Amino acid sequence: MSTPVALAMPSVPRLRRTPEEVAAAAPVDGPKKVLLASPRGYCAGVDRAVIAVEKALEHYGAPVYVRKQIVHNKHVVETLEAQGAVFVEEVDEVPEGSLLVFSAHGVSPAVVQSAAEKNLETIDATCPLVTKVHREAVRFAKRGQQILLIGHVGHEEVEGTYGEAPDQTIIVNSPEDADTIEVDDPDNLVWLSQTTLSVDEALETVTRLRKRFPNLQDPPSDDICYATSNRQGAIKEIAPRADLVIVVGSSNSSNSVRLKEVAAEYGADRAERVDNANQVDEAWFEGVATVGVTSGASVPEVLVRDVLALLADYGYGEIEEVVTAAEDILFSLPKELRARLTADGDADRNLGGRGARPNR
Repeated sequence: MSTPVALAMPSVPRLRRTPEEVAAAAPVDGPKKVLLASPRGYCAGVDRAVIAVEKALEHYGAPVYVRKQIVHNKHVVETLEAQGAVFVEEVDEVPEGSLLVFSAHGVSPAVVQSAAEKNLETIDATCPLVTKVHREAVRFAKRGQQILLIGHVGHEEVEGTYGEAPDQTIIVNSPEDADTIEVDDPDNLVWLSQTTLSVDEALETVTRLRKRFPNLQDPPSDDICYATSNRQGAIKEIAPRADLVIVVGSSNSSNSVRLKEVAAEYGADRAERVDNANQVDEAWFEGVATVGVTSGASVPEVLVRDVLALLADYGYGEIEEVVTAAEDILFSLPKELRARLTADGDADRNLGGRGARPNR
């Protein structure tokens, strides 16, 4: 008897009201336009991680196993699955001797050890900015300092960083947690943070921690990554001018969820997050003259273009790009993969970053 195979349900287009019906429900006062955030979408760390899986499939062949989602975006994961990537939750799901890619969010030393015990060949696609935080945690722990890790409990990045020094790390899940946590020595503390937090939330948490622990030390450089800061900065400029802000990004993407929160906090009349254009509700357009559009750091540009095409169908064809920062950062591909590419004579793609690959 054959084993039943579960097939994903196809994406069914929404049955939408016409632009005329939407306009009749609530006329728009003034011309319609889109404020398009720049920068938006893929950051260098995400681009690097996605290319790493693509290149691994090309040079090693399928299947290539990936622990957790390589980046937090449903479209990206499904696209890579179609090419032969197999996403697993934990190392014990991977057959012994196979190839395993660690996701962009990073892993703890315990995960690395588990992979070694199963004789897995590994490619570490951890974002270099997350790796920086890991190294800081190791360094501070060796100094005997207690680490206050600002981040969301359960997020893969936080779990990985925490795993570097679990006996010396306390996770501060929210600004409110800062008022209640207990520490061993208030004069020997340092804080680190998840790279994809809201800049404002992290600042508030640190401020509240410092009120209780005046000698709290800062990390040598800001842990919140440039892409998170830049995307939040762009939406802060757009939100006060927008009747509606649409953030393209998956629900498990911390930086995408934060973008929606920032838009609402900074003055957008309404803010919504969608995985793709199919999730946009045309009822949101009723009475709306200006729509802001942005996307999280793990979102390919094709998903934004689909949303813009839908908006154009409803009369939002004028696009003003709101540029608040320029990004030209590139990261080298993981060293394990570069060695294989060199051996195979492939010099085509050894970098990942904004502007380094076609939008798709």
